[in-house]
Amino acid sequence: MSDPRLGWPFAAWAGAGLLVEPAMRLLLRRRLSLGRELPERLAERRGLDPSPRPEGRLIWLHAASVGETLSLLPLLHALCQADPALKLLLTTGTVNAQRLALQRLGEDGPERRIWCRFVPLDLPRWINRFLDHWKPDLAVLVESELWPNLIAGCVRRRIPLALLNARLSDRSARRWARAGFIVRRLLGAFDWITARSEQDAIRFRMLGAVSVEHDGDLKQAAAVLPADMDEQARLRMVLGDRPVWLAASTHDGEEEAVARLHDALSARHPGLLTLVAPRHPERGEAVAALLGHAPRRSAGQDPDQAHGYWICDTMGELGLFYRLTDIVLLGNSLDGVRGSGGGHNPLEPARLGCAIASGPHVQNFEADMARLQAAGALAILPDLGACEAWLDAMLQHPVRRQAMADAAHALADASAGLPERLSRRLLALIGTRR
Repeated sequence: MSDPRLGWPFAAWAGAGLLVEPAMRLLLRRRLSLGRELPERLAERRGLDPSPRPEGRLIWLHAASVGETLSLLPLLHALCQADPALKLLLTTGTVNAQRLALQRLGEDGPERRIWCRFVPLDLPRWINRFLDHWKPDLAVLVESELWPNLIAGCVRRRIPLALLNARLSDRSARRWARAGFIVRRLLGAFDWITARSEQDAIRFRMLGAVSVEHDGDLKQAAAVLPADMDEQARLRMVLGDRPVWLAASTHDGEEEAVARLHDALSARHPGLLTLVAPRHPERGEAVAALLGHAPRRSAGQDPDQAHGYWICDTMGELGLFYRLTDIVLLGNSLDGVRGSGGGHNPLEPARLGCAIASGPHVQNFEADMARLQAAGALAILPDLGACEAWLDAMLQHPVRRQAMADAAHALADASAGLPERLSRRLLALIGTRR
């Protein structure tokens, strides 16, 4: 593909970036004070890195948050398998995603083949430092990470660009359409786009993207979430025969709804234990206080008979919590959530044989939700009353619960082989821009 002429809007964006750089330094300090940055690694946000670039071919992959990072793990493995000499740089945009990457990959990845770093903020000087240091042979962005200075920096250096698992809701597509030729040039910078669904591919094509395909959803191809089996066995002994359900990946504003559900259900299900796993574990203390100072996993506290809740506020243990119950209500989907909502990945509990439900706000995973719902593997519930009725039915009827769980498990592995296919295509892109 010939290099696109990005034009004056991108020059204007770069100029604005130079002007706001002092304010962005203050923003980083503010984020640091709130625990959203790591002090020893703050320089990475400004494109500074004292470590040397590894020799040989290097692919840079960027995942914004935890979900995107998890979806990349099988692809990283497939790339390492496909080219034993290849080096990989994985960047993330959040502290939790970086911690997860280091937890799963180690400080520098297996045999120092994978490096984990923070992505710099989208300011020209900071992006340029980053690209000049790492000199990637290919840049791979995930889902909707469309940062103009980052993309323009790759174009100027003739670094091939790919967008994986590209997603675009109807609402976002309408908003992007107002940008006209600007979004066409932005999308035209990519040598290859693979969308997570055919609906997403159609929206990207309508906005002017050319090299758009749909080969599957990386989040469908992710490995089963891990868990410590000894700890699972121990906690099952602690739980005994208590009825249990999980509110998974809840966001601010949803725990109040979870409390109402628990109060309504506990009268019909004595000893009911509600597990609450906040999407952002740092909220665990506040969630515990809201729910009667419930015991917290991160504080080393087990569930007890004196409390109807257990706060599951640790990083990287969602696989453990899914294994402790087979009834899951996904968060970021209920009325009352602070923010736009959009749901969470239903395939993670599906792979572990859970009966799954979600509130009405599912736009971030509409294709997966619709596919599971059509197979009787997931319920999309319009309001809190429907949530209560579904949870009550699942707690009362194990045969119905198992039928949903079996249907979910059967559909969860639809994208087997996708990481290997994507790895071959990505390796073929290296060296295509001259």
